[in-house]
Amino acid sequence: MLFTRLSLIATLCLLIAGCASTSSPVLGGGNISYGDSKAVELVTNEFGSTDLQMIAESMTRSLAQSGILQGRPVVQVYDVKNKTSEYIDTREITTSIKTQLMKSGTARFASDNVDMQSQVDQLKLQNQSGLYKNSTVSKTGNMIAAQYRLEGSISSIVKRSSSYKDVFYKFSLQLVDVESGLAEWMDEKEIRKTTER
Repeated sequence: MLFTRLSLIATLCLLIAGCASTSSPVLGGGNISYGDSKAVELVTNEFGSTDLQMIAESMTRSLAQSGILQGRPVVQVYDVKNKTSEYIDTREITTSIKTQLMKSGTARFASDNVDMQSQVDQLKLQNQSGLYKNSTVSKTGNMIAAQYRLEGSISSIVKRSSSYKDVFYKFSLQLVDVESGLAEWMDEKEIRKTTER
């Protein structure tokens, strides 16, 4: 009887301790480890994280050093056009470039072409729903227009043989003055990745 009670108490304690422990990692069936996010990634010759980082850093440095963005002008960013045959999340490229320019204090960004509808919807909600206190409502007609438009594309040329695959990526970016339509800055970054079987 005493042994049964002690077993029951021990089981309850283990259950309570198990439920209270929420920080224990769930172990999977493979060897998983964290890596250096800045390390060169050469798993395949497809577009990868290293390529994204190289493009973002190269373009940000080039644009910041051009001197065009003096006085932190407002820029509207358009998603990079993917002209390759593979899936590339081009939004991540533009987000990385925007983030680095913002952190360097070089530019400010207007709602981009994807997020503009969300901005308009929020202004309508505040101004037309009657849900918000008037003194806190953001007024329509006060959005800041962009002075520049940032747009670009990524393309690739793939060459294959029975024992060899070569992929050449070309990333182009340009900054266009919205009022004049003139391209004020342009740059390209080229990446070649080769695999031998």
